[in-house]
Amino acid sequence: MIKIICVGKIKEKYLEDAINEYKKRISKYHNLEIVELPDEGTNDIKVALKKEKEKILKVLNPKDYIITLEIEGKEDTSVEFAKRLDNLFIENSNITFIIGGSYGIDDEIKNMSNHKLSFSKMTFPHQLFRLILLEQIYRAFKINNNEEYHK
Repeated sequence: MIKIICVGKIKEKYLEDAINEYKKRISKYHNLEIVELPDEGTNDIKVALKKEKEKILKVLNPKDYIITLEIEGKEDTSVEFAKRLDNLFIENSNITFIIGGSYGIDDEIKNMSNHKLSFSKMTFPHQLFRLILLEQIYRAFKINNNEEYHK
């Protein structure tokens, strides 16, 4: 099972449509669950991170292999990411990705992470990033199955 825990709701229909398309594509390869948690909507960063941490902890299984999406994380190419996923599924039945809200991820959650992953040193809106992550997961399955898609 792949679980994606996301802080923040998808507001734009075009993003929701694209996310649903990639969820459908991924479902041919693996079970996928997306857990959407509301962001805190406060300007107090410490309060927001603490409350979002509490919500994440309620849906997080510490026995899962946890990958946090962080600017400070390790960058992979698409092929490296595909190999990483393929290798992780050998020893882990559940992989959980965590996408934080607009203030990021609380340090306690980061410390629970088995792997810190970065897609770029740039900052992306969390709504858009959910789509980017799903596309890369789909691409990884295509690469690992030697199927046409990745160029």
